[in-house]
Amino acid sequence: MELGVFTFADVDPANGVDRGREAERRMKDLMEEIRLADAVGIDVFGVGEHHRVDYLVSSPATVLAGAATVTENIRLTSAVSILSSDDPVRVFQQFSSVDLLSSGRAEIMAGRGSFIESFPLFGYPLEAYDELFSEKLDLLLKIRENEKVTWSGRTRAPLNDLAVYPRPVQDPLPVWIAAGGTPQSMARAGFLGLPLIIAILGGQPRRFAPLFDIYRQAGEQAGHDPAKLKRGISVHGFLADTAEEAADIFFEPQKAVMDRLGRERGWAPQSRAQFDASMGPEGALFVGGPEDLARKIVAHQRIFGLDRFMIQFAVGLVPQREVLHAIELFGTKVAPMVREMLADGEPV
Repeated sequence: MELGVFTFADVDPANGVDRGREAERRMKDLMEEIRLADAVGIDVFGVGEHHRVDYLVSSPATVLAGAATVTENIRLTSAVSILSSDDPVRVFQQFSSVDLLSSGRAEIMAGRGSFIESFPLFGYPLEAYDELFSEKLDLLLKIRENEKVTWSGRTRAPLNDLAVYPRPVQDPLPVWIAAGGTPQSMARAGFLGLPLIIAILGGQPRRFAPLFDIYRQAGEQAGHDPAKLKRGISVHGFLADTAEEAADIFFEPQKAVMDRLGRERGWAPQSRAQFDASMGPEGALFVGGPEDLARKIVAHQRIFGLDRFMIQFAVGLVPQREVLHAIELFGTKVAPMVREMLADGEPV
């Protein structure tokens, strides 16, 4: 199982902040996080695409291209690329370029996105949400399979035997489907034979197990090798020397984000009691010391049959020194424990 870290690179959204200076600071911190993740042996690092005042990265490929030049082994992925409001030709070209810069370490994690800001920004109708993703994913996959492409649809101009360059080192360039929990998304990923990663941000994670069953069944019915139907989950969490320390560091920054989103979406404010309950074995937050986190990861690998586990440490304005310490512990302490437990079949 691959172990990875992802981030939306939160920035301070407060009024009066110098946006350029704040973005510059966060970009430097982000490069430091990716370099450290590579140095401590973490398998994957992902950056998400957003178009909001509270998140830094609007162009994952640009950031990952920078990261490619200062890392050696870690895989570099979007988390996610909002394919619905982008152009598949440009997405492929950009990630092919990252692949060339990184000597074959780039990946695309394609999703519809959990925010809608990119649709009016780039002139796409929100009512075409599903059609845009379906058609653009189809085109992206055709581009990665063929140097010259003929394609037509309703959401962009057709291509008639046109070549798309540059071509990546990896053939094919890896494309994952990122989904939030709709059965239709699971079935689509399975039908296409693409790896699937599900975001789990609340409730009991084991309740998502039937969605992976839909994915597997759709993949098998479409004739895909079950061994190639890779599964992943992405979660919020934090890591420190002790569980108490991890919770105390993470609670306020994470609450600020969830409460801000809650005001937009109609959620009630988060309490410390709710937060603490979500840290438990059945909860969605992966917060604790190294052994706590390792045991919870292994437990969920056994529930889902995971091939990849991704965790977001920097939810909100977590101090950089604490984020770096979490990444260091994840690579040097948690990863070896997880691998040992899985190899030994140790009960958790």
